[in-house]
Amino acid sequence: MTQRKSSNRLIAAAVQLQPSDSIESNLSNTSKLIQDAVDQGAQLVVIPENFAHLGRSDFAAIGLSESQPQGLVRQFLSDQAAQHGIWLVAGTLPISDPKSSIKPYARCLLFDPQGNQSSSYDKIHLFNAELDKAEFGDEQQSAYRESDNFSSGAEVVVAQTDLCRLGMSVCYDLRFAELYRQLADRGAQIATVPSAFTAATGRDHWLLLLRARAVENQIFVIGANMVDRDHPRRALWGGSAIIDPWGNLLASLDDEPGVAVAEIDLDRIDEVRAKMPMAEHRKI
Repeated sequence: MTQRKSSNRLIAAAVQLQPSDSIESNLSNTSKLIQDAVDQGAQLVVIPENFAHLGRSDFAAIGLSESQPQGLVRQFLSDQAAQHGIWLVAGTLPISDPKSSIKPYARCLLFDPQGNQSSSYDKIHLFNAELDKAEFGDEQQSAYRESDNFSSGAEVVVAQTDLCRLGMSVCYDLRFAELYRQLADRGAQIATVPSAFTAATGRDHWLLLLRARAVENQIFVIGANMVDRDHPRRALWGGSAIIDPWGNLLASLDDEPGVAVAEIDLDRIDEVRAKMPMAEHRKI
């Protein structure tokens, strides 16, 4: 049943998933965590980046199979949104243009409570990095070349829902403050950040960046991360969190799968901005 908003308050949830080697297991585990979030009243649910296919390398083939709404994972996501009557920020999927030879996009889909795709965002900033093995162990993956498998998006997306105006972003985007400034300037009240943040970087930067993006733009930020800190090669940080416009931690998780659920009062944005009107003070 569709949940209707009765005020400027809503209940949001960040899903934290531990990946498995099976798509079926990933979908089953995601379904259980979405159910848990809904049982706690969630109207807006955010699931992590690459939640279904982490660890796979055949992204081009996956992108073609998911290019149609009837793709396995896309249909699952639509069904979840409709079954629970929620707005679902559906992590990312590799999605290709069947008429193009370019690499797939890492696309975040937004589904409405009827299961319709309402909006989408193609990840703009791709994670190409060399990490220091000395920091976290010789066996851990240190080189990341996301651009080898994906095309970069170019469009800033703020989606209108019946709950809020939603600014869409993904994982590595979190390091680029100018994106979130554009989201806020376009009216975003909540920025969502589906992620698969590494443990090596997440330990020091994940929560810091979530809070910074919230404070500097005076908006709510929801970070939904994958978790697997003990994985021998590709450790993932977890730490999913919901942050308010003052940088307060409304709900969070540590290193276990689960859901972080919090009530969001959108009037808090106006309260914070009235006391400190940063947009009016901006000089550059």
